[in-house]
Amino acid sequence: MSKTPRHVHFVAIGGTGMGSLAGLLAARGIQITGSDNTLYPPMSTMLEQWGIPVHSGFRPEHVLDPRPDLVVIGNAVGPDNPEARTAIDEGLPYLSFPDALYRLAIAGKHPVVVSGTHGKTTTTSLLATILHGTGRDPSLLVGGYSHDFEGSFREGKGDHFVVEGDEYDTAFFDKTPKFLHYGARTLLITSVEFDHADIYRDLDHIKEAFRKLVEGMPKDGTIVAATAHPGVRDVVSGAPCRVVGYGVEGQGLDWSCAALEANSNGTHFDILFDGERAAQDARPMRTEVHTPIRALVPTPIRAFIPMYGRFNVENALGALAATTALGVPLDAAIAALATFQGIKRRQELRGEERGVAVVDDFAHHPTAVRGSIGALRERFANRRLIAVFEPRTNTNRRAIFQQDYAQSFDGADQVIIRSVAETPLYSATGPVDGFFSPEKLVADLDERGIPATSHDRVEDIIEQLTAECRTGDVVLCMSNGSFDDIWQRLLDALRDSSETTERQSEHE
Repeated sequence: MSKTPRHVHFVAIGGTGMGSLAGLLAARGIQITGSDNTLYPPMSTMLEQWGIPVHSGFRPEHVLDPRPDLVVIGNAVGPDNPEARTAIDEGLPYLSFPDALYRLAIAGKHPVVVSGTHGKTTTTSLLATILHGTGRDPSLLVGGYSHDFEGSFREGKGDHFVVEGDEYDTAFFDKTPKFLHYGARTLLITSVEFDHADIYRDLDHIKEAFRKLVEGMPKDGTIVAATAHPGVRDVVSGAPCRVVGYGVEGQGLDWSCAALEANSNGTHFDILFDGERAAQDARPMRTEVHTPIRALVPTPIRAFIPMYGRFNVENALGALAATTALGVPLDAAIAALATFQGIKRRQELRGEERGVAVVDDFAHHPTAVRGSIGALRERFANRRLIAVFEPRTNTNRRAIFQQDYAQSFDGADQVIIRSVAETPLYSATGPVDGFFSPEKLVADLDERGIPATSHDRVEDIIEQLTAECRTGDVVLCMSNGSFDDIWQRLLDALRDSSETTERQSEHE
């Protein structure tokens, strides 16, 4: 593409990445149009705030009248999509989302790519927050709403572009992983576990994708990897560049931590370099390939994040390691870390009614469910925790993680599962071998001593919670979808029931 387009049309604009790029380009003054089927917050709200018109449904005329200079085609649509098909057949310039992001926004910057099965959105935002808070003025595109930047993107004048790198495929015309398109020079890998069963056969297939990402790194690049986890250790072995390993605890880590302590504000922890507590005057990491980091003085340095859970401490540690590799002094990075305001739908307290706290979380993989429940246990110590879970992805609607989920809810006092219909699932890896069973999960949880129920309708879940919740309870709602706005509807129902009780008391 030789010149900057004046009008860009996005096919399937509602995806977090697609919508964020649309917003970034709109902020430059480029005319943006888009289309999609179903939109839900936060992206629907943000597109409206940015003044981007969105057509409901896909029709050929959306890319013909007027004809855009560029069509960006999201990976949520197939080759039979009317707009994608028309753009290709009519010879309109078109790109996948990752290629458009690189060509229009990342090229010319130092790409800092955050990848992994879990924690990408939070860690991407943490990294950008530290760079911004220490005067680096980074650019950012993240797959969620960052409270620190009041959105999902920013365009800075600094050298770095921080981007969330997803392992999902690029488009129907390009089946390579999205994270291969960003030209990473600094790469952070948070975790490598099996996911996306619709396009990956098994864990080894996932690892192949991450190995390609690692193999493509330049020799003078840096990989910051959560090598406390075996999947990550596996994919970074034989990397062509420096690897800095981190984790909450484990052997052979360059960065680790100790003395984790949660209080009402967040979590404090000590940073350790190669088993030694970090020195107050710790210098930025040295640049020799595979050189471990050692403290000059064994004086502990304490860090703080306004979040909870071991996985969030680990995410913060990875962000600190990466920004230090980029030349940010550790003490300045730690100070910026403490200002982090979080991400929408990541352990987000939506409100409290009738003494019941309602928390919204994006968790859907068994590891993420376990981590979110553990984090809420720390945050709301000594309060009854009710976990509500909607399995709706192409992966968790299959039987693959059936047994894993039974153990993931161990920290909850009560569990409610939304039943899902056994509708056809997209699969590029062969026939679907069995569906997830809410009834079996309920039975397995009961055997583990955790009361559990399942309902088809959100209305029935809200009715049960409204009847059973008592002052002091915490309701954790987990889904990577809209969950039919269960959070606000539950808060409304709790408030209405409280007002009804008060009125009845006044008339007695």
